[in-house]
Amino acid sequence: MKTRPILLIFLCFILLSCGQNNLQNNSPDHHVVFTNVNLVTMDGEEILRNMDLLINGDRIERISSSGKIEIPNGAQVIEGNGSYLMPGLAEMHGHVPPVESSNLPQRYVDDVLFLYLAGGVTTVRGMLGHENQLLLKESVNNGDLLGPNLYLAGPSFSGGSINSVDEVADRVRNQVEEGWDLLKVHPGLTLEEFQAMAEVANEEGIAFAGHVPEDVGLENAIKLGQETIDHLDGYIAYMNAMEAPVEESELQDVVALTVENNVWVVPTQALWETLIGAADHEKLKNYDELKYMPPQVVENWLSFLDEGQRNTPFYSGEFAEVHAENRQRLLKALQDGGAKILLGTDAPQLFSVPGLAMKHELKIMEEAGMTPYEILKSGTYNVGEYFSDKDQFGTIKEGSRADLVLLNGNPFEDLTVIESHK
Repeated sequence: MKTRPILLIFLCFILLSCGQNNLQNNSPDHHVVFTNVNLVTMDGEEILRNMDLLINGDRIERISSSGKIEIPNGAQVIEGNGSYLMPGLAEMHGHVPPVESSNLPQRYVDDVLFLYLAGGVTTVRGMLGHENQLLLKESVNNGDLLGPNLYLAGPSFSGGSINSVDEVADRVRNQVEEGWDLLKVHPGLTLEEFQAMAEVANEEGIAFAGHVPEDVGLENAIKLGQETIDHLDGYIAYMNAMEAPVEESELQDVVALTVENNVWVVPTQALWETLIGAADHEKLKNYDELKYMPPQVVENWLSFLDEGQRNTPFYSGEFAEVHAENRQRLLKALQDGGAKILLGTDAPQLFSVPGLAMKHELKIMEEAGMTPYEILKSGTYNVGEYFSDKDQFGTIKEGSRADLVLLNGNPFEDLTVIESHK
């Protein structure tokens, strides 16, 4: 799959006024040189200081101490002045709205893609396919449309889309033929349907990921080969951890199950605090980034807080704080136990504005006890490992795709520099 590099020279709200100037021309002989930058390579915690970096087309071609790179004629030179250059972040459980929607402005899709970039997100794993989305992906990855590199799941396998075991094989094979990157699992599948999906998916060499259906359960989902467990719900149900503090032994058991089966985990902690009723409503309502979403979307989110929250299957009522704490303890246990964590927010869902919601997810992961390096690794190095069969990115090294973000400060010392700009 052809992709192109993304250079985010300005972050957040400054980026919103900069447009296409922040995308590198990816023609083979187009050169960009960063001088005097500190490289946050994400291949370990060491920062390479006072470095120059040469990009040729869509690849990092050379890295050297400042002043040691011969600048090609016609190259675009970006003077770093001691700034910090790191790989762009990935949104590993995000969404791209339908290309055509009757109740939203036509520009909504373009705005969502651009907002991802505004938050420093250069790669999105879209977790619910829609009609024409593969054409959108092609336009974005070829550089014809502004947005992050896209890897897309097809329309979901759920209780609403699957009516019998007999339908499963054809649906899997159709999605493989159409070119989707993975299969999306939603609630409602029976164990027999899930088993059939897993069998054919494994035969066809396509991954399946997402929720853990209630009838399937965490252990079956993992042992049948589900590649990522998203949102932690399957873990919470498995441990019956919605209303009482989870035992440490239970945490260690599910960590062992996860690590032994080489499963990836996408926590989406900030969104789930909202869904279960543990988030501060006033803070949610006053998020500054809400102004970038269509008014009807924000109105729906506010209505959820005022009326709809108690009617969802996730709402925990008086047990919300215990439930939220169990999720945080689980995340910390998974990290400490060697499980592979992938960064995600489920944007654009409730109060999760694409890209700009990353700051809330980073904060809550830090509150769980993860270090800044561990958190950023979940959105860079780990993502590169997850997608290693498709491309090389997520680290700053020669040969990697040049998806880069320039920061004012050291993100290992202060994660909020992700929100700032040059």
